[in-house]
Amino acid sequence: MAAGALVQRLGAAGAGRRGGFGWIAPALLALAVALPWLVGDFYLRLAIEAFLLGALALSVDILLGFAGLLSLGQAMYFGLSAYLTALCYLHVTQSFWLVAMIVALAVALVAAALGAVAIRAKGVYFALITFGAAEIAGKIVHNTRALGGSDGLLGIPVPAIALPGVELPLRSNLAFYYVVLTVIALVYLAVTRVLATPFGSVLSAIRDNASRVPCLGYNPFWYKFFAYLLAAEVAAVGGLFYPLLRGFVGPDLFGFEISTQSVVMALVGGVGTLIGPLVGGVVITFLQSVLGSFTERHLFVLGVIFILFVRFLPGGLFGLSRRGRAP
Repeated sequence: MAAGALVQRLGAAGAGRRGGFGWIAPALLALAVALPWLVGDFYLRLAIEAFLLGALALSVDILLGFAGLLSLGQAMYFGLSAYLTALCYLHVTQSFWLVAMIVALAVALVAAALGAVAIRAKGVYFALITFGAAEIAGKIVHNTRALGGSDGLLGIPVPAIALPGVELPLRSNLAFYYVVLTVIALVYLAVTRVLATPFGSVLSAIRDNASRVPCLGYNPFWYKFFAYLLAAEVAAVGGLFYPLLRGFVGPDLFGFEISTQSVVMALVGGVGTLIGPLVGGVVITFLQSVLGSFTERHLFVLGVIFILFVRFLPGGLFGLSRRGRAP
């Protein structure tokens, strides 16, 4: 399948599948809330990682499922956020809120600069520009000694989040889990609300037929530009917490493997559903953990899963559930 056709097929798979899952999101949230009481610390931390990677997959879905833009470089914003977070905690401040503001502003500036160029390209050329930018960023970090070079940054301190009258110690796995769950749930609700407005409707129109949108009085450039900024900030949310989970960051966070993994997560869950990529993040993360204990070729298995879903189930798991409910 040609790359351009793949982009078109995946983008089209997201059309017309917004919402329509009723009880599923609350049921999944209830299960997530109960999870710490059902599993041990290892799976709890694995679940945290799944949520953070799910945020990256959600950022892919904003672009692919709603604007028809396949990004192969979303890991750049995940990695940029992770490195900025690590540097701030190591050298600037221990305030979570100040670090979050610095990261959000820096990611917005980088996304605005790259997005202004990338979204002028169409189809596979957009994908290649985003891929190239992420690879360049990864090489710069890999060869910069001040950023730890190939070893990355180690010994990142884990702060507490100060709220009115209380502090949430992220050193506690339970507190960390519920903080991340709350943040990801709020991000999901915010993105859902934004894309349920006329802004989201225009994005869908751009995905379906960008050449006709100007005839309705809308400039596709600005809508795609703000969608790109939104996606970058959502990816940055995952990167904001990732160093606190792992205690280190490395150049591989910018890599093609992370970007393609997020695309697979979005595809497995269901492109254009928003909730699907979060579920896909959990499924793929736990699947990788299980496969990693049996074989070092788990990436090969992920590739097979990607091919099978593109070929036979482009709507993902949530597309399958909707098909099952169809009369």
